[in-house]
Amino acid sequence: MISKETIDKIFSTARVEEVISDFVNLKKSGSNYKGLSPFVDEKSPSFMVSPAKQIWKDFSSGKGGNVVTFIMEQEHYTYPEALKYLAKKYNIEIEDDLAELSEDQKELRLNKESLYQLSEVANEYFQDQLWNSEEGQNIALSYFNERELRGEIIKLFQLGYSPKNKNSFSQFASDKGYKKEILEQSGLSIFREDYTLGIDRFRERVIFPIHSFSGRVLGFGGRILQNNAKTAKYLNSPESEIYHKSKILYGLFQAKSHITKEDNCFLVEGYMDVISLHQNGIKNVVASSGTSLTVDQIRLIKRLTDNITILYDGDPAGIKASFRGIDMILEQNMNVRVLLFPDGEDPDSFSRSHTSEELSEFFKENVKDFIQFKTDVLLKETKGDPIKKAGLIRDIVGSIALIKNLIQREIYVKECSRLLDISEQVLFSELAQITQQNTQSHTNEFRKELKLQPVESAKKEEVDFTYKIEEDILDLMLSFGNYEILINYMEDEEPYKTTIIEEIVQRFREDDIQFSIDFYNKVFADIVEGIENNELRTGDFFVKSEDEEFTRFAAEKMLKKHFISENWQVKEIFVPTLEQNLSKNTRDVVLKYKALKILEMKKKLAGELSESELTEDRRVDIFKQIMNLDKLLKQIHGLENRII
Repeated sequence: MISKETIDKIFSTARVEEVISDFVNLKKSGSNYKGLSPFVDEKSPSFMVSPAKQIWKDFSSGKGGNVVTFIMEQEHYTYPEALKYLAKKYNIEIEDDLAELSEDQKELRLNKESLYQLSEVANEYFQDQLWNSEEGQNIALSYFNERELRGEIIKLFQLGYSPKNKNSFSQFASDKGYKKEILEQSGLSIFREDYTLGIDRFRERVIFPIHSFSGRVLGFGGRILQNNAKTAKYLNSPESEIYHKSKILYGLFQAKSHITKEDNCFLVEGYMDVISLHQNGIKNVVASSGTSLTVDQIRLIKRLTDNITILYDGDPAGIKASFRGIDMILEQNMNVRVLLFPDGEDPDSFSRSHTSEELSEFFKENVKDFIQFKTDVLLKETKGDPIKKAGLIRDIVGSIALIKNLIQREIYVKECSRLLDISEQVLFSELAQITQQNTQSHTNEFRKELKLQPVESAKKEEVDFTYKIEEDILDLMLSFGNYEILINYMEDEEPYKTTIIEEIVQRFREDDIQFSIDFYNKVFADIVEGIENNELRTGDFFVKSEDEEFTRFAAEKMLKKHFISENWQVKEIFVPTLEQNLSKNTRDVVLKYKALKILEMKKKLAGELSESELTEDRRVDIFKQIMNLDKLLKQIHGLENRII
């Protein structure tokens, strides 16, 4: 866990305008900066940065936040990864809060960090051997040149070479102080009983470093260049504390921004497939690195897009084995399409034999949805056999049953009916039978979706009005919560001094009021916790939260006040704002919200009056409660009409 002191130092040092300018061309606009959104295509700039507030807002996508959340959005990092990115940019040493960890946890943390450091050292070593050693240039660089890889693509993927000498890297790492235990855990060195120095696992191989989502080197793949029947063509790092093959996708670090931009991810099998396609303009591509596709790998892609296109060569056995992967993608509520290369071709060879334009055109013309793909493949096997065809239909309908979106289900059923020449009614019956066999929770969800009814317009207006008042209350607390005000509610009452946060919290507590939206209650609970710790938590507090939802919400409130008022002033148009009479506005939103809650109580009691089994005593009691609520409502309306 990164220490609080380090996090505070990162926030106080990192400048939001400096960090964002690495990704967006910002231009001065008054006291702020403006640029084109990095998240959506637009012609007129709607992306705003406030150096004074150290926050940003993208009015096109609705995203906003602080310097950390920008890196999280732009680079798809987790909160700790974004902090580490900024720490590296501003040369801030990261200190772990080890006091909160047990001795075993401390040892594990230090061990993992040593593995990360060793992997980085190895990566730099292998690249140096490729570019700067005679052996690397003659053997490995020549091989990459034969595969038509340009220098910039070799450097982008940080390809390298491990020399023929069996102890070359092990000796290098040992001289740098790395012990046998960490070299052995990493899998970079293999230790035998008769050797005091480790043997290099990847000796005489070209090296493909495997990166994490955030760009840290986790492990390596190595390809042998000599024809040797006794040695595996490709060799990977063994499982370790930092390298878990089933949770990693090769090329994801280089592809993630392109996947987001294209809203699609191409999935291939090998390292060279990724690199060749990337070089030829298809940059939103990753590889499962020879493993069967896993749920963890699918979820990595889902962080960036809901659309996956699987690229296959013509190997029939591999295609049949891929069907489980298609179903797994559907189970994650994602869309899957398939592209099949001609016989004898794979993504690497096809990419190298075609121009970028030809490759792009081939992709557009040959991508199929999974229904058409499975039908084409399986129909060839049925050979007119009705029993086999029935099995094929059940297989395809089983895949359709995994789709949660009802509209998509119906579209695929119609497509399946057309392709297989079978009635939609039969397919829907089979779909219902398979769905029935699924989990009860899935079935309940399916039924709920069917029973959705439009909200009555009167109800919607009521909800919108409630939301508007609750939003105004939180606007005041986050934007001006620490402001002191003089306030009273009765004309003959002496005004008292308090802060806006303390006043609203007190008024909510005295009547045990809750917001209608759960997230608003979470924000309010955090504000209350702050008061209990003698702290007034305004937008400046929430905008630095680890919870991205808090950060985005707080930034939106602060930026709305900051940018809108400034834009109006530039045009010499002045409108009343919450800030102009804080005492009155605080008092008004409290009274309006209490009046709204009274109306809700009256409505609930009125509903109870319509119940047929209501006793006479209870009916009288309800009437009395309604009369008392009417009195309270009248008092509040009288207070609301006061002129301040």
